[in-house]
Amino acid sequence: MATFKVVISDPKSRKAYQKELDQDASGFLGKRIGENVPGLPLGLDGYALQITGGSDKEGFPMRHDVAGTARKRLVLSSPPGYHAERRGQRKRKSIRGNTVSADIVQINAKVVEYGKNGLDEAFGKAEKAETKTEHKADAKPAEAKKAEKPAAPKEHKPEVAKSEDAATKAEAAEKKMGVKKLE
Repeated sequence: MATFKVVISDPKSRKAYQKELDQDASGFLGKRIGENVPGLPLGLDGYALQITGGSDKEGFPMRHDVAGTARKRLVLSSPPGYHAERRGQRKRKSIRGNTVSADIVQINAKVVEYGKNGLDEAFGKAEKAETKTEHKADAKPAEAKKAEKPAAPKEHKPEVAKSEDAATKAEAAEKKMGVKKLE
């Protein structure tokens, strides 16, 4: 069965949340960019979402100023669908119309009205944050970790040996490349 990936942006907290949802039960089919939809099919009771964009199966973006559901090739000079490198530059690009159809796989939306519960609670983000803090409490302190691993003995070589070794390597490399020294 076909699904939508709905990306919900929260303007207050500046976070984004994703949820997959069946196309038929979503209530998004036939809606246009800029229309409001209830958040109930996503499990957001009391929330209202505004559709801000989306993309189809091949990744072509929806554009608010193109009517319909079909893919069209237009000369574009501004986003979405094309970002000009310099002022006045235009290019013919394929884009999708502003109406949600069965060919759309991702829908972008933003929260317009808030419900009683927070979005973190609705998407289970609060539980993940709590489990991370629990795992940190169970972790061993840094001193215990150092005590478990014995320090490896370091080998001490005199610096003279290093410089002689480096000099012989440099001479070998110069000889291999055919470099002649000027004296």
